[in-house]
Amino acid sequence: MKELVNLFMVFFRIGAFTFGGGYAMLPMLQREVVEKHHWATEDELMDYFAIGQCTPGIIAINTATFVGYKNRGVIGAVAATLGMITPSIIIITLIAAFLTNFADLAVVKHAFNGIRACVCILIFNAVVKLAKKSVVDKICLGICIAVLLLSLFTPLSPALIVVLAGAAGVLFKRTGIAGGAKK
Repeated sequence: MKELVNLFMVFFRIGAFTFGGGYAMLPMLQREVVEKHHWATEDELMDYFAIGQCTPGIIAINTATFVGYKNRGVIGAVAATLGMITPSIIIITLIAAFLTNFADLAVVKHAFNGIRACVCILIFNAVVKLAKKSVVDKICLGICIAVLLLSLFTPLSPALIVVLAGAAGVLFKRTGIAGGAKK
């Protein structure tokens, strides 16, 4: 029971104190899940995050669900997921109740502008950290650049781009082009 409460509280804090969605949460997820509680390795967290992007739903909630499931099964997944969504429900309720009265105040506008700037830096840091772990050779760099270009300049679905990138990685690995000989 203590571990379930711990899962809930850790994800409650992450959900309460990070703004900007899943990418902005990545540094805090890494610190709490990998470094502090050892619920997953850094590679596992990156895998959860990648799968969380490909599956329907919100990346942060999907990632919390995967971490909770790994550690305590279905009940752990529920605890981590509830921990992640509870702060948002509380915050959205409060905003809906009060912000419409204050949305035109300069101080509120400036606060949200500051939060947006901070979120951009958090997302940039998450991208850099993911790139350092993911782009390990020239083939990975090529796939990364191809995905970036496809995302920016074509109307292709992100899901299709992920599938194509995965297929390219498997193809290069099997042919021995990426990182050694065939198995």
